[in-house]
Amino acid sequence: MQLNQAPDPIGVGHERLKSSKKAWTTAGEDTKGLQSDIGKALGKLEGGQAGLGDTARCQTAAAQKELYDSWKEYLDKVNKRCGELGWIMQSSGIDLAKSDGAVKAELDKLKPEYQDTDPVGGQAKGR
Repeated sequence: MQLNQAPDPIGVGHERLKSSKKAWTTAGEDTKGLQSDIGKALGKLEGGQAGLGDTARCQTAAAQKELYDSWKEYLDKVNKRCGELGWIMQSSGIDLAKSDGAVKAELDKLKPEYQDTDPVGGQAKGR
């Protein structure tokens, strides 16, 4: 796609806007591909918790479990977000006929679900 009907608004010869299906599709695939690495990280994180056992009698173990739970939740959300964002990018490339507003609306739908949260792990919580 090339938009070259309008004159350069700045007047300094900036390149014209160019977009290609391949670029959007590749960016989407690469973003979704991050899910594999995140999945591996989640597996290692879970493996590191093996044998932790009952945390009721040990404040350090309880803090470690709390930290693990918060990071697992965070990485699960990042993993899901990569998949959804990747799909939006891929579908934008497949159908370059979508308006900027339509793509922005799809991206805006992700915001409420994936707002960053306050840190949980490592907080004193009266200990």
